[in-house]
Amino acid sequence: MTRSSAIQMLLSLVVAALLVAALLAWSGTPLEAIWRAMRQLDPAVLVLSIVVQAAIYPLRALRFRGLMGPEQQAPMARLVPATAAHSLVAYLLPAKMGEASLVLYLERGLGLARSRGLAVLLVARALDFAGVTVALTVACLVIGSLGLIPAAAWLLPMGGALVIPALLLSWLAVRGASLVRWCRALARRMSLPGMGAGGRLDRMAEHLEGALDEVRGRRLLLGALWTLPIWATVFGYYGLLARGLGLDFLRPVEAVFGASLAILSNLLPINGFAGFGTQDAGWVFGYTAVGATQEAAVASGLAFHLIYVAGIAVFGVLGHVLASQRRSQG
Repeated sequence: MTRSSAIQMLLSLVVAALLVAALLAWSGTPLEAIWRAMRQLDPAVLVLSIVVQAAIYPLRALRFRGLMGPEQQAPMARLVPATAAHSLVAYLLPAKMGEASLVLYLERGLGLARSRGLAVLLVARALDFAGVTVALTVACLVIGSLGLIPAAAWLLPMGGALVIPALLLSWLAVRGASLVRWCRALARRMSLPGMGAGGRLDRMAEHLEGALDEVRGRRLLLGALWTLPIWATVFGYYGLLARGLGLDFLRPVEAVFGASLAILSNLLPINGFAGFGTQDAGWVFGYTAVGATQEAAVASGLAFHLIYVAGIAVFGVLGHVLASQRRSQG
């Protein structure tokens, strides 16, 4: 680790600690409440949550393989460890700086060109953003239209307002190459490609545009289809632990609403170390909106976060070990 990256990590830890401290102070939640939430978790529920969390990695790997296409030989024995390793790096590093690690893992483990690896990553993340936003939109519309929470009647107009972002993100997942093509055309009008750095960026964008053009048709359909079980599993994981950590009143649609806000808070490139503070704020806002007390939401959110990080760390380290062994075996 370089000095600059060490400083960035330290700052990220400080920011995350300050955000968590502010959340605890704002809600008046004592640290013991987090421990109480974890103690009430049934061991059987914890074991089941670990199994569900483990199932997410092969599902994501299958989506990556679908987006890469049939001509790219991608054995699951290499792809699953790379997916777990990438998830660890992407989750722990601040501001989503670790996302690009997938490109390196796919290049080293499968010989996939960087431009194609980046295209696969971008399409997968666009599908994720679209999937979570659509889920949040549907949850808002269902809760609001059925009047499940009389005090949260604002969820219906919120769901209506989210329809356009959900459609735009879905369009971006399908037409990413068109967006890159439009940006290149705009840069040409501004005469940017003629400059030294502009020329290099234009060539990189050209390679990316070509790679994104390849991720369409059957590949894109497979990616979209695999996105459905991925997020069904993720929401199931969140809901299972949320109920087990004290929010046992949650109905499935309410669990999806709160989980969506927590996930979106962590997907945005503004988070600190492991998303502490930002993800928890989304969790608290979402679950207090559907009836949880501030203390219960904060305690369950931080308890969930600790369990989630522990799982990602274990699976991620195991993924790094297996990926290294696969590379050494050729």
